[in-house]
Amino acid sequence: MEWMTIFYMLFFCSSTALTAAPHKAAKYLQLLKSINELEIRVKDKGVELLHTPENPVDECLFTAVTCFQNGTLKLQPNNSQENSTFTKAIKNLRRLIVRDSGKCESSCESYEKKTPKMFLKSFAKLIQKVIIRVDSSGVLLDILQTIIDVLTLHSF
Repeated sequence: MEWMTIFYMLFFCSSTALTAAPHKAAKYLQLLKSINELEIRVKDKGVELLHTPENPVDECLFTAVTCFQNGTLKLQPNNSQENSTFTKAIKNLRRLIVRDSGKCESSCESYEKKTPKMFLKSFAKLIQKVIIRVDSSGVLLDILQTIIDVLTLHSF
């Protein structure tokens, strides 16, 4: 009977983890959509160049996201007619939260400065990297953590 209870708990937890990962991926896809909208509407000539993290290592993911979020505040719309859509996309990007690993040696200033469009292309690449990570390893890690938690509760 005890084994049956553990089996059902594992089944429930793993199915919950499987539905959580697509939700996270959908959230990141929405961020990617916001970046693409900004890329179309951003002013690229005669503006400040932005520190652009490219291919950050996993330990520097938090720093890279923070650099991108701070950089988005310096972006300007192509014209005043696009201002509301532009502002909404910026707000969406400010909501992105990534856990801080605390081990990164880089700072925003250590990254090369690029045009706003190149900045946004690099931001999109980073989000795609995060999406791939969430889709593949996130589910397995959640399931494994759940199994470990259940086995710890019912030490045999």
